[in-house]
Amino acid sequence: MLALVPLAFFAVFFVYPVATIVARGLAPGDAGLDLDPLREVVTDPSLRHVIWFTVWQATVSTVLTVAIALPGAYMLTRYEFRGRRVVRSLVTVPFVLPTVVVGTAFAALLGPGGTLGSLGLDQTVWAILIAHVFFNYAVVVRTVGGLWSHLDPHQEEAARMLGASKWRAFRAVTLPALRPAIATASAVVFLFTFTSFGIILILGGPRYATLETEIYRQTAQLLNLPLAAALTLVQLVAVGLLLAVTARIQGRERAALRLRAATETAHRPRTTRERVVVGVNLAVMALLLGGPIAVLVERSLHTPTGYGLDFYRALDELHRGSTLFVPPLNAVGTSLRYAVLATVIAVVVGGCGAIVLARRRGRALDALVSLPLGVSAVTVGFGFLIALDEPPLDLRTSWLLVPIAQALIAIPFVIRMMTPVLRAIDPRLREAAATLGAPPARVWREVDLPIVARAALVAGGFAFAISLGEFGATIFIVRPTSPTLPVLVYRLLGQPGPLNFGAAMAASVILMAITALAILAIEGFRVGSVGEF
Repeated sequence: MLALVPLAFFAVFFVYPVATIVARGLAPGDAGLDLDPLREVVTDPSLRHVIWFTVWQATVSTVLTVAIALPGAYMLTRYEFRGRRVVRSLVTVPFVLPTVVVGTAFAALLGPGGTLGSLGLDQTVWAILIAHVFFNYAVVVRTVGGLWSHLDPHQEEAARMLGASKWRAFRAVTLPALRPAIATASAVVFLFTFTSFGIILILGGPRYATLETEIYRQTAQLLNLPLAAALTLVQLVAVGLLLAVTARIQGRERAALRLRAATETAHRPRTTRERVVVGVNLAVMALLLGGPIAVLVERSLHTPTGYGLDFYRALDELHRGSTLFVPPLNAVGTSLRYAVLATVIAVVVGGCGAIVLARRRGRALDALVSLPLGVSAVTVGFGFLIALDEPPLDLRTSWLLVPIAQALIAIPFVIRMMTPVLRAIDPRLREAAATLGAPPARVWREVDLPIVARAALVAGGFAFAISLGEFGATIFIVRPTSPTLPVLVYRLLGQPGPLNFGAAMAASVILMAITALAILAIEGFRVGSVGEF
């Protein structure tokens, strides 16, 4: 019965909207099958360029992210130093920051008047690539570092004793063992950059459009729903192919490894060279991850008359005469209300899915609940827009659409974080409690619940952070008079003048602070290293 909860939720709010998009793309009218929108995607040079640029920027972003983040993963897994746990937590913060905030931070860093504005990188492809490295750095550090921290370093040391250089020992011993984790991290980064929306929208401008931004433009600005549906169809096929190829590669790379506890493989830096490795990596992290955030905070306080809180006060005064004016505190309240409700939905639905997967290892359910990871938020929002507009599912005017869409995107993460914890519970504990006469309900309450509750808190915190910063789906379906903080930031960035730009910086800092507090609180409840993405 528990399986019915996630199955029903995904059938109504994911499969049905996506199927409607596919049908709208292949049969836009009442005359039946019409392939003209798909033919236009293939024959129109500008749309072909959009597809090419989407693939190109995702590929380059992935290569750069892996190359820059691998040394950081090595440093955090092999060396023990004061503050390592704090650094590890802070590295995760960019990944859960709203993409609108990331785009705003790099606009402040590279734009006119920014610290690096003289480099001329504003509105260039380099701004997009660097922002993608900033956003996805944690994916490589956490995914590859999770395996690297358990690899036995004595195997590499044995190769060196036989005469191999350090580089050759790494290439022959460690790299093959890390290959599955590197492949997984690369696939996740490629997926996130392939479907990147907020960063491209803010930093790319009209010159650098991807499938995501083009779907949004065709839907919201040109009202060309058949072409938007055809583009979504192309994106779904591309993501499906990527997931299939990744699964095939991972299946080939499976091999037994000699693993040790993470506490046994790390040591304090002993030589000058090892201290340099730690210092250089900490410096790279500070510049790459801390620099944009510091500039964002500085620009939110740097007013034309000096440092102060003018931009924060302006949030309550700008556009007060407009019909779309929304007090910033209302936007904060709306974001928190939607995020809390989305978290409850994600934990309930995702928790049921995790329990079922932990007990039965159902591949069909696992594949179904993982699909939103490979489908962009823009597609989810677009699907809600065109599918849930007729009885008995006429939710066009319902504010519930936003938290439901946010929950749909957060549920795969909740399941990924709760399932390993549930599977890790020793069944002998339940058997011992039952042998002592405890009924099934008490066994679950005394054995499973204390561990599950902690995992649910961690997953709930992560779902809250994701929901709070969700932008791609929300911008499609949120009411104009009830925007969330990310939508408010995007509106301010679209207005001319330094006061609007400064107010966008201030709103981004508020959003970033709330999100960072949520993700740092998660670390206090984490059950060891299980349940990480």
